[in-house]
Amino acid sequence: MVEKAKFLHGPLMGHVAVMSFTASLGLMAVFLVDFADMLFISMLGNAALAAAIGYAGAILFFTTSISIAFAIATAALSARAIGQGDNDRARHVASHAITFGIGIAIVIASVVWLNLHSLVALIGAQGEVADLAVGYLRIIVPSLPVIVIAMSAGAFLRAHGAARAAMWSTIGGAVVNAVLDPILIFGFDMELQGAAIASVISRMAMAWFALRPIWRDYGGLPLPRISELVADIRPVAALAIPAMMTNVATPVGQAWVTRSMAQFGEDAVAGMAIISRIAPVAFAVIFALSGAIGPIIGQNAGANQPERVRRAFTDGLLFVVGYIVVAATLLYLLRAPIAGVFEAQGITRSLIYLFCGPIALLWGFNGAIFVGNAVFNNLGHPLWSACVNWGRNTLGTIPFVALGAMWYGASGVLIGQAVGGVVFGILSIWLGYRLTSHQLPPLGDRTLPPMQIRLMQLMGRNR
Repeated sequence: MVEKAKFLHGPLMGHVAVMSFTASLGLMAVFLVDFADMLFISMLGNAALAAAIGYAGAILFFTTSISIAFAIATAALSARAIGQGDNDRARHVASHAITFGIGIAIVIASVVWLNLHSLVALIGAQGEVADLAVGYLRIIVPSLPVIVIAMSAGAFLRAHGAARAAMWSTIGGAVVNAVLDPILIFGFDMELQGAAIASVISRMAMAWFALRPIWRDYGGLPLPRISELVADIRPVAALAIPAMMTNVATPVGQAWVTRSMAQFGEDAVAGMAIISRIAPVAFAVIFALSGAIGPIIGQNAGANQPERVRRAFTDGLLFVVGYIVVAATLLYLLRAPIAGVFEAQGITRSLIYLFCGPIALLWGFNGAIFVGNAVFNNLGHPLWSACVNWGRNTLGTIPFVALGAMWYGASGVLIGQAVGGVVFGILSIWLGYRLTSHQLPPLGDRTLPPMQIRLMQLMGRNR
């Protein structure tokens, strides 16, 4: 039997903590496998392989952003319908969002796959490193539609508050990857290609693990009918397109950072690639927070409970502060063992030490942006998310990174990127409180922001 909306009652901090920690466990499992990938590749003793993963990661971040966008749309629209007590509507809109996402993913994956050489060259890869990165990406990029299904299905589970089921879907995929990685990388001597094949199979497993409880516990996802699918394209696109713009901003900013770091040599790029694996593991809870708090806000907004929406935003920010202090302290204490695991020396070691010190504390402002994005997306202002993220990854990245590189070299690249995040983290907090300070008026009240009116009407609150 389908559960009723569970976030409309009970302590919000408890909901935030449970959803964040369960979501983060799944994410951490995935990130730990990425961390293991880097470790296994480092054990091969070829710096070019590690650098290739660093360059490929910037491209993969872009493609993965597409799947995140449709997961956001699925969660936001489903959570609102569930908050309104319409579980059947939630199933249909999720099915339509996933179908639309698959179509977009096929198009984007095709374009990226056909232009891989140009794309890796654009972010600074050359020679052997560029060829290795392209070979790695040729295997993974075609699986973009699969990860869209996996992440959107997990988002539907979180919209229902089924945190454990969503968690186990990502953990299941990560376990498959962890088992296959050493077998393919070392056992079959496939190196980067082995890591790529393991990632593709793990994405398929993740999709299966996410879809199974939907059919078992929530009645499954109905096959889309053309007329209903066409009708839902507008509300899905109203969230997914701005969310896609929001998420694409991050790999664009990261690509600039990668290119800026490339001028300091392969050791600097390898150091950044290692940090890109450490950060998601250390801050998995923060990465998970946006997707975790979104359904809480969505259900309460759907049920027209503005006080709980505002309190959820506040509790999300407080949660970020507490977690960052603990995570940054642990990173500082473990900085030497972390560098030792990767046998990091010289500039690579210096970058890891810098990240595990003051840079880690500044990650709290990135957390504020994640919480703000959840509020904007679920209250009908996805364009606010896009503007904040693009601002953070252009105005908050390019000039800061350029000045940092000029003044402090490779270390300055990381410092500049972090300082830019502070500016836009503060902006996100201000916008979030401005938005949640207003009451949620009845449907049709023209004091409601136009985007939210359109979303609510298109969703068919009274269907």
